[in-house]
Amino acid sequence: MKQRRYLQTLSELIDRLSIVQLKEVFIPEYKNEYAQEIDDIVHDVQLILDESDAVLTAETIRAIIVCAQMNLHIWQNESNFRRGLKEGNLELTHGLNGIRNTSKNIIQEVIGGRKDYKVDCLAAEFDDWEISWPKGEQSDKTKKRKNK
Repeated sequence: MKQRRYLQTLSELIDRLSIVQLKEVFIPEYKNEYAQEIDDIVHDVQLILDESDAVLTAETIRAIIVCAQMNLHIWQNESNFRRGLKEGNLELTHGLNGIRNTSKNIIQEVIGGRKDYKVDCLAAEFDDWEISWPKGEQSDKTKKRKNK
């Protein structure tokens, strides 16, 4: 039997979960379908956590919150752009994607695995969006594993 070679990582599942949660709220006519997808994603996230020696730290929780916030800002910004509103700015969306990718990389540190290295796309004009991540890559707390 052949096995898949490319499965979604923990960080990709969490990112998808935050996006589907937005869809469940903003596209209510498909609420049931999105609720099922949320249930499936939560199930898979729990399996990954149960099968690993993962320790969720405060830094990881913060990265999950940042990921969800960036997804909401990207959603709103792209919606504004599609409606032709002045607040819609695709350059900002690209920059927010860089922040989002950084947050996903921090989340992925929980169990290791693939990362996205395109994180340097925040333009100087959007400095206010820069996140105050810990110095260096991630702190030692983020890299800890259970000793059991």
